[in-house]
Amino acid sequence: MTQKSTALYPSWQAPQNIHAFTTLRDGGVSRAPYASFNLGDHVEDEPSAVKKNRDLLVERFGLPQFPLFLSQIHSTRVIRLPYPGEDIKADAVYTDKPGQVCLVMTADCLPVLFASKKGNEVAAAHAGWRGLCDGVLEATVQQFQCPRDEIIAWFGPAIGPTAFQVGPEVVGQFIAQDAQAERAFVADSANAGKYLGNLYQIAAQRLQRMGVMQISGGEHCTYTERDKFFSFRREMKTGRMASLIWFD
Repeated sequence: MTQKSTALYPSWQAPQNIHAFTTLRDGGVSRAPYASFNLGDHVEDEPSAVKKNRDLLVERFGLPQFPLFLSQIHSTRVIRLPYPGEDIKADAVYTDKPGQVCLVMTADCLPVLFASKKGNEVAAAHAGWRGLCDGVLEATVQQFQCPRDEIIAWFGPAIGPTAFQVGPEVVGQFIAQDAQAERAFVADSANAGKYLGNLYQIAAQRLQRMGVMQISGGEHCTYTERDKFFSFRREMKTGRMASLIWFD
């Protein structure tokens, strides 16, 4: 992972025509508690500040278009770009057209960026624990026309395994979908009856089961790295980062 300016860039073996990154929390105009590069317009931030930050996103990173910002609902719906419709309630975006920016927003949930090894298909998925459990990554992979072993994936910053505390009902839901998910949870020694979950591990299990084996990223924790990332669990009222991918 490399860090430049206000973004993190994947360290992966992607074709040169692929552009991908996750924004950091600094470099924008929003005031506390959204300081400063908040890109979410649903978190009660000043609308003019969000608009300015989104304009900065396009200008600063040389985006080929103003991206579609989804209304994320922890679903498994995938929108294909270009998208002529009006219903933007979805949690993943896919395209096989150049210059179409796939974007998801997060602040603890796991952003996953996908690309084909030929550089002619890309996607971005927002995997909160509900969407991850229900199959948002599988739904995204199913959009790709290339073979599964020609898809590469990168895990952007999410809440890490020392901070993602859940109850036994969440653990049970994951295990019901995939028995090997049990290995991604450990008992929280500081809180009886609670567990600590590894979203990165669960996501890798799901992708590998589908035949997506080339996976990178997953080394950050939005909850503990306060200076870099927004975290909903840490602050509740906070901003959102964006993870983007497109190809020329």
